[in-house]
Amino acid sequence: MSADKPVVRPLQPADKAAWSPLWQGYLTFYEEPLPDAITDRTWARLMDPQFDLHGIGVEADGRLVGICHYLFHPSTWSEGPYCYLEDLFVSPDIRGGGYGRALIESVYAAADVRGAGRVYWATQETNDTARRLYDRIANLTPFVQYAR
Repeated sequence: MSADKPVVRPLQPADKAAWSPLWQGYLTFYEEPLPDAITDRTWARLMDPQFDLHGIGVEADGRLVGICHYLFHPSTWSEGPYCYLEDLFVSPDIRGGGYGRALIESVYAAADVRGAGRVYWATQETNDTARRLYDRIANLTPFVQYAR
C-alpha cells in the first residue's frame, strides 16, 4: 500500500489505457460483461463535455488505482439536481488506503458546487468491503431498488 495521500483528478484522454483494466475489474466484480462497443462508448462519453457524465480517477505513487463515474440529473423533489454516483472501483491491491473515500468525497464536492440536493448510489447487499466504507460516509436508505 502506498504512503502517498490519494490524488483525485478528472480522467483525461491519455488515461484510457490505465482506466480500461480498472473498468474491466469493476465489470468482473459485478459479473456484468459488456460488449467492447459499450465500453468504447462509455469512454467517449466520459471525454465528451456535451454529456453530463464525469469520470475521475485516484492515483497512488503516480499510477491510476481507482475510478469513479457520476452524473447529474434533474429531480422532481429538489430545486437543484441530484447526483448519481454510478461506478466506483479501487484496485484490490490498494484498498483500505482511503482511495475509495477520496473518490466519494470528490463527488460530494462536485455535487456541492452544482447545488445537488442528494448524492446517491447502489451496491450489492453482499458487497461487505465497500459497505463498511459507505456506512461511515453516507446514510443507508430504506429504499429497495427494482430494475428491468
